[in-house]
Amino acid sequence: MGLDIKLKGDRVIEHVPSLKDKALRINLNENIYGTFAEIGAGQETVRHFFRSGGSSGTIAKAMSAYDKDFSDAIYGIEEDGRYVTESRLKKMLSHEVDLIEKRLDRDKHPNKIFFSYANTVATIDFAKQFKGHGWVGIKYQVEPDEDYNEITLHIRFKETDARLQQETLGILGVNLIYGAYYKYGDPKKLLRYLYDHLDKDQLEIDTINFSGPSFANVDNRLMSLQLVKNGMTDAVMFGPDGHNILPAAVLYKRNILALRGSFRPVTKVNMDMYEKSLEMFIEENKVEKENTFVIFEITLSNLRSEGEIDERDFMDRAELLCSLGQTVMISNFQEYYKVVEYFSSYTKARMGLVMGVNNLVDIFDEKYYRHLSGGILEAFGKLFYRDLKVYLYPMEDNGEIVTSQNLKVHPRMKELYKFFAYNGKVVDVPVYDPENLKIFSREVLRMIGTGIPGWERMLPQGTAELIKQHKLFGYDPTKVLEKAQ
Repeated sequence: MGLDIKLKGDRVIEHVPSLKDKALRINLNENIYGTFAEIGAGQETVRHFFRSGGSSGTIAKAMSAYDKDFSDAIYGIEEDGRYVTESRLKKMLSHEVDLIEKRLDRDKHPNKIFFSYANTVATIDFAKQFKGHGWVGIKYQVEPDEDYNEITLHIRFKETDARLQQETLGILGVNLIYGAYYKYGDPKKLLRYLYDHLDKDQLEIDTINFSGPSFANVDNRLMSLQLVKNGMTDAVMFGPDGHNILPAAVLYKRNILALRGSFRPVTKVNMDMYEKSLEMFIEENKVEKENTFVIFEITLSNLRSEGEIDERDFMDRAELLCSLGQTVMISNFQEYYKVVEYFSSYTKARMGLVMGVNNLVDIFDEKYYRHLSGGILEAFGKLFYRDLKVYLYPMEDNGEIVTSQNLKVHPRMKELYKFFAYNGKVVDVPVYDPENLKIFSREVLRMIGTGIPGWERMLPQGTAELIKQHKLFGYDPTKVLEKAQ
């Protein structure tokens, strides 16, 4: 058997089957049987199965509908007229599975577990301006009498050669099919194995969704977190319904207002910052309310507890933000300028960042930019060169209200700060509830965990009930009773 070896330091931690062995193991399983439909980058995945041997027992059909009219005739016409979309991928998977079920008699094949693998992909264009992207997925059974599972993912190519991108796609496809059948019991591992024989410099996976009976207990928000945690992408997003969102689909040419925080838990001050800033943002020139997208962003560094990411804690925060109807983004961007750069790759429209005074003071700390050759000036060029405004929420300090007019930055940074403030890049949120300035997430979290009463009034309506109902953030009703006694 051909094996690759994964190393950690000098230790061998895992043997990785070769692509040929992965394809051959699928081919030699007499029950796995299905179709391959690959649009846009050649039949790169099915090629591995043909070459490995024994494919006649696995491949019912392999096809590529390159002509758009042929593709539309088979799968229908998309409302937006595009072909490299999640909607198109799902139609391909469903159509091909329906054909298998219609054309193969279950009485004749009682033990067969059917699958359909599909991808719809655009590789790099001739001018090499757009590197290419695509949707890849598999719809499959693990038992003959069970409903189908589905795994779909969105990829972005990083290579600048169409042939290399095609080869990368083929490797990914083999990894996905193999993982779907032999690693479905551990979705986190399945996710990591998608990069077997691949490097993260070749491919980015920025969205993945699991569904079906084998994944009934999988929370796709947690799978999103794994993508960022494993370095497969820089940022992921999910909506109020808990479903993962493709960033490009919702950010493209939009006005973006982003609020960064730990949201541990989300408090009245967070929601007041959001509501008041949004009112100001949509009054700006070049900002349309219908074209505005609001994001609550949590950085990976905000999710770490003693060096490790606390997934339970992450889910607690996500539950509350989603219950308030918010879209959440998880990123590995520690510095604000990287967030803005990320958004700028999707839109040139006006953007806004909502932050408190402490956050703005931190931005003017040079220690965060020592890794940049241009230091803080390079970072600020990337941050404020774009059509961006910072909406600054005040802070109370020893009875004094601190705003953009009286905040204190390092003496060396004073003139730089004045430049941005006087040019309208930093604006105060003038209307706020003074009572909110006394609310701090850290204190609320301590009160919840130790059973001290009164924290409920510091949270948005409905969130305290959720915390109690699901025992989030270490809430324990027995501690509350102890305090009461």
